[in-house]
Amino acid sequence: MRDRVRALTAAVTAGAVLALPGTGTGTARAAAGPQQADSESELTVAAGETYVLTATTPLTALTIAEGGTLTTPTGCTLTMTIDGVECGSVLTATLATSTTIAPGSYTGAIVLTVAEENLATFAGVTFPLRQALYVDGTGAVATKSALSALVGGTVTDAAAREVGIASTGEAFNGVYVAGGGAYEIKDTVIGFTANGRCDFVGYGAAIVGTGSGTTLVVDGVTVSNVGVQRTGLVADKGANVVVKNSSIRCLNGVVPADYVFAAGANMLVVPWRLGISGNVRATNLIGTGTKATYINSSISSETWGAFSVDSVSNAQATAINCSIANLGTEGYATFADGNVTERILGCVLDAGTYATIIGASNGTVHYGDSTSADIAQLNSDLELGLSEAELEAIPVRSTVIDSRGFGVMWHGAGTLHISGGTVLTSAATTFLDKGVRATITVDGSQGAALNPGNGVVLQVMETDNPGSNAGVYTEPTADPVKDGTFDTTAVHDTDTTATFTDIELTGDFCNAMRTGRNMVLTFQGAHVQGVLSSSVSRHAVTTITSAEYAELGHVTNTPGPVVNNGVLVTLDAGSEWAVTGTSYLSRLTLSADSAVTAGPVGGTVAMTVDGVLTAVEPGGDYSGAITLTVVA
Repeated sequence: MRDRVRALTAAVTAGAVLALPGTGTGTARAAAGPQQADSESELTVAAGETYVLTATTPLTALTIAEGGTLTTPTGCTLTMTIDGVECGSVLTATLATSTTIAPGSYTGAIVLTVAEENLATFAGVTFPLRQALYVDGTGAVATKSALSALVGGTVTDAAAREVGIASTGEAFNGVYVAGGGAYEIKDTVIGFTANGRCDFVGYGAAIVGTGSGTTLVVDGVTVSNVGVQRTGLVADKGANVVVKNSSIRCLNGVVPADYVFAAGANMLVVPWRLGISGNVRATNLIGTGTKATYINSSISSETWGAFSVDSVSNAQATAINCSIANLGTEGYATFADGNVTERILGCVLDAGTYATIIGASNGTVHYGDSTSADIAQLNSDLELGLSEAELEAIPVRSTVIDSRGFGVMWHGAGTLHISGGTVLTSAATTFLDKGVRATITVDGSQGAALNPGNGVVLQVMETDNPGSNAGVYTEPTADPVKDGTFDTTAVHDTDTTATFTDIELTGDFCNAMRTGRNMVLTFQGAHVQGVLSSSVSRHAVTTITSAEYAELGHVTNTPGPVVNNGVLVTLDAGSEWAVTGTSYLSRLTLSADSAVTAGPVGGTVAMTVDGVLTAVEPGGDYSGAITLTVVA
């Protein structure tokens, strides 16, 4: 193999004009160095030849034979555009970190850009990112940008406006803002097809805002992507990203045939053990101290996830008056993984499988209204930069959630608050707790409502997550063994607790844990009609592999006596429980103005405590093996 090195260089000094194809130009800082070169009009790379390009070069024709390689010096990346569209780039292997120009014959207004690599690392893997526009604390950086992919509009050190960016190659980025810079992307259209690589660093994303001190405002921008890991927007490493009046839509791509599931930096598809499939998230928020706020915007993914928060610490994710949707048959609308505060205010959610998944590390999710006072406070707290006119233009709305599967699922400890006029309607269980500490508060005083399609408001159960993508879940068949050290009548820090205030509820509450975890239910000024009980849960199939992933979380319940799964019910402030079927509790506490009655079919409620028939009286506090039955 022969090596040919042709240095076709022409220096571009700082402050040079960035000439964008189409209409308009803009000024931006450009570090001195090789950038734009006089060129041959045609270039051929023969089979067995490695051609090292050392400067940005325009061509009218390029041919790379099979076995030929067009490359750059170490520390540089190569991007090709034809007529302003990034194309030709392919990952060198399915899980490779870098790209090359695929063999073939190319014609048109070709620009081969040699740029400084933009290194991004996650979970020990480093990726050399390429992007149409790179911005740092000093402004736009020409030496890290493939400027020929910016079509029309203007680009300055402060903003990119009315620009178009298109890519049909793999793992190419649109705008990458880092290094403590402040930048605005406005009235811009970005459309990518072909696969990306890693949404934990935004490798292949349309827009990335990253780094402590970085502020990125995205206003009036449309992103339409198709491809594996071809994310719309990624916020990372302490950046503050504000998205307004924009649309982000991402559809699945085709996963390489040789891909074998891997976690971390090599995760190209969602783990099936979440009960969903898919290979692209529309948005992702990651890192420590990162903030991402979406206002009056549309966010949608085909499956997997639309509004994602993953691997974070002390993060803030907020959606105000947005539509968030799964366009396909499954997926989650929002995901809260890690120590994050996630606010969904005045939004419309259309979820395939879950409205929200709460992951590990004590995340907090709030569904509520977009009240003027709350938004004004968030404008200050989150440094959104909204003007008085913008604040006044935000209407007050309630959150409306429709899920074709579950409402909220916990596979890690976390907290959910529901307030305002939020209405959560789900085809399956409203709240699905898979064996972790879930804390739930629902305030119905302003009209919040829960509508479970399968008649179950809260399901607490052992996790059916097999632990790995290669794992298998097998339903236990033996009866649980009583743990004499676990108190089923007391509240523990690890218990699932739910408080419902000023609300009408119809549905069952089932605790099917085999190991020690109580379900603690408090009703304040509420009316609940249903079965509140310990239970035994069963899936429709006894073994769940990747082929049966859709069965995860779907169980039926048979009420039964408490073993290690206490049910503690408190009725306060005039609450009423209308019992609709035999219920097994470990504690029942009533205020003087609360009551237990029979369900809508009439009759009376009979209660035994440790086998002794006991009257249910206002102000009573009962503990032990409690059974309530409806007597005609």
